[in-house]
Amino acid sequence: MIDRRQFLSVSAAALGLPSSLLAQTAWPSRPVRVVIPYAAGGVTDSVGRKLAEHLGQQLGQALVVENKGGAGGTLGMAEVARAPADGYTLALSAISPLTLSPHLGKLPYDPFKDIVAVAPMMYSPVYVLGTSALSATSWQELLARAKAQPGSIRMATSGMGSVGHIMLEQIQAQTGARFTHIPYKGVGQTVNDAAGGHFEVMLGNPFGTINSLIEQGRLRVLATTGPQRAPNQPQVPTLAELGVPAANLTSLFGFMAPAGTPPEIVARLNQEVQRALAAADVQHTLRSTDNVALHHSPQEFAALLQQESRNNAAIIRQANIQL
Repeated sequence: MIDRRQFLSVSAAALGLPSSLLAQTAWPSRPVRVVIPYAAGGVTDSVGRKLAEHLGQQLGQALVVENKGGAGGTLGMAEVARAPADGYTLALSAISPLTLSPHLGKLPYDPFKDIVAVAPMMYSPVYVLGTSALSATSWQELLARAKAQPGSIRMATSGMGSVGHIMLEQIQAQTGARFTHIPYKGVGQTVNDAAGGHFEVMLGNPFGTINSLIEQGRLRVLATTGPQRAPNQPQVPTLAELGVPAANLTSLFGFMAPAGTPPEIVARLNQEVQRALAAADVQHTLRSTDNVALHHSPQEFAALLQQESRNNAAIIRQANIQL
């Protein structure tokens, strides 16, 4: 008795079709592993897991999400880079391990030789958040305090080499204010400590927990980033409006795979991600967290990564940022 895989193989050969068509037709025949290279609890989890659930339903196979945090996302990305290029291991990540981290130190992978772009998911603004430890109630007051008492205000980010870290360096370079950087190893503990007032300011992407703390009055939004004001914070200006355009950075997130993954699988994944992003509950999650869905082909996404890498290299060089 011939099974489905054998039947497809024989049929493809008989018709003279390329073996890659077999991969497209048969894939996925088992669960797909999705590595989120960050600790649990951040914006990648809040939107990504819902998206993965839809993708599993569309593909007829579960997407098994694993958090593998550490080193600004580079440990998890390295694991994906080493995985077999068969479509059964993906990364769901901010693009910084590919476009930012390589300019700050040597990595165990080449971002453009060992990883292939699959599909973007969204861009996320960064909120500048004051905690209960901060007496200043506006961006202007915050800067005045940081200038008058250099280093007295602690600013927390999700880690060295993160988008938040780059923003901090740009804020200091453009305003002359001086902060004490508190780099964490992920978002979860950063948010917990922000809620407890363990530092004065946090830079972070909006998601459920942060939004709840804002609603409770335990965090207050002093500024946001993005091409326009965040829809859920229309009264809060962007850093560009506040005169710090170089720090007006957003976080981009998407799916990546090991280099060599069959292009037919990459194309199918891209189509399915775009379909899942259109689902009503995914759209609701995006809107409620001020995140904006992105729709690009794999080739367009790859070009975007290349451009972001060039931009980040220039920012890091001009600001003389070193780890």
